[in-house]
Amino acid sequence: MRLWSIHPRYLDAKGLVACWRESLLAQKVLLGETKGYKKHPQLVRFREQADPMQAIGIYLEYVYIEAKARGYNFDHSKIIKVEPGEQLMVTTGQLEYEWAHLRAKLRQRDPNRLKKLKTLVAKDIIPHPLFKVIDGPVEEWEIVN
Repeated sequence: MRLWSIHPRYLDAKGLVACWRESLLAQKVLLGETKGYKKHPQLVRFREQADPMQAIGIYLEYVYIEAKARGYNFDHSKIIKVEPGEQLMVTTGQLEYEWAHLRAKLRQRDPNRLKKLKTLVAKDIIPHPLFKVIDGPVEEWEIVN
């Protein structure tokens, strides 16, 4: 499961579809509707919120918006709760880690997309709109490979 902190605009087609599916899975986990993934580290930042369903709903909403802009037909009715709320924090180190992680995936999956993004450097990467960037290292919950 990967709930990207970077903006969904950077994801390739497979990455965007996977993000949608994994975010929907995260929503089910937060609702207590799964047997697995209950302790997945990617969910820590959502569980820490006063309203985890609101946070994952906003996350999903922006993935949906990106998919719609690309002409994909994701089912918006699968998002349980979409209400405005406060932004979550994400560190500069986390964004840099994810940017490197995405580039590695694109090298294998979509080299043409990687070429288009080649001029971007980590400090210029826009976060997913749910997140506000603060200085700091890779998040403690991240499993660094």
